[in-house]
Amino acid sequence: MTIMPSLTLPECGRYIPPPATDEHLEFADLAIVDLSKARTPEGRAELYPQLRDALRAYGFVYAINHGYNQAQRDRIFDIANVPFTVVPPDEMKTYTANIEKVGYYAGFKGRQFWKVDTENQILDQIEHYGINKDVTRRPHPQALRPFLPEIDAFVRHNHFNVVHPILRLLALSLELPEETLVEKHNFDGTGETCVRFMKYYRRTKEEEEKSNNVWLKGHTDVGSVTILWSQPVGGLQIQAPDGRWKWVRHIENALVVNTGDMMDFFTGGYYKPTIHRVVQPPEDQRNYDRLSVFFVSMPDDNVRLLPCVESPVLHQFGILRRCPDEDAPLCAAWRKGRTTTYGRSDLKKGMEHNVEEEVIEGIVVKHYN
Repeated sequence: MTIMPSLTLPECGRYIPPPATDEHLEFADLAIVDLSKARTPEGRAELYPQLRDALRAYGFVYAINHGYNQAQRDRIFDIANVPFTVVPPDEMKTYTANIEKVGYYAGFKGRQFWKVDTENQILDQIEHYGINKDVTRRPHPQALRPFLPEIDAFVRHNHFNVVHPILRLLALSLELPEETLVEKHNFDGTGETCVRFMKYYRRTKEEEEKSNNVWLKGHTDVGSVTILWSQPVGGLQIQAPDGRWKWVRHIENALVVNTGDMMDFFTGGYYKPTIHRVVQPPEDQRNYDRLSVFFVSMPDDNVRLLPCVESPVLHQFGILRRCPDEDAPLCAAWRKGRTTTYGRSDLKKGMEHNVEEEVIEGIVVKHYN
């Protein structure tokens, strides 16, 4: 199926975001990377040490000048709100993903699907709608279909103009050929790179008390690179190197970039996935729901999650393997294992304080309260 862009954009209800918080919070001091510089060899040579140092220190970084202007960014948030405000409940059920069976996020995930607090059996209040990078691969609700050309353009923009430049910079930081990681992330390859629209709904006072205000417990991301389009409602926190939780500040039309499990595999622990969580928004934003837009990049399904042993940097640093090379999982197996069990399996208490564990593909995965 070919998607033909329209000369006039279809009408879409405006999503009016709330103002940013005025609360005095402990924000993480994250670096800002200017992605426009990644277009030239000289710019990449300047950028990759900045990106390397930022990701090695915090695992998260802001990216600006990524190629979408404020109006284009706002339009995507208008579209992101459609699945949650326009699609009727019966149609939502029709397009709900059987996540535990298929092992990927496509279509709707309803509320109260994930366990947020194992002890008190508190479930999430998050809806989300996932769209594969091939936006025609699976059917969509009627209300979303007019916007598929714009979603397709948005997917391609994230893939080619944001993720690929970041992958080139990461390869340079490892003293590898620029295309080393790009070649593992093919747009036309079979895989579950996707756009996710997520809506976090306000919870009851009882739910907040029982879960200590945690909306999504501390975790690492499954894929290689995650792009969060910054939005004003607070809630995202990262675990700083000293173990404390710090808030991520909203920067208008910036991207919040972090690496996940699969980059940890590829880099032998050089780029560790940073633990992050979502908590109740600051007090001056508690009357608002929280709409988020993500681009989750994963390698092709048939890529084996092996360290890039040809990297001189990794040889000097020392490669930390999560499993022997002969047991390294395929991307598809790791994704399915993490996705089918996330928020569903009964976790065991770990040795560390406030840490729960499960085993995926023979590898221990930790969750943080």
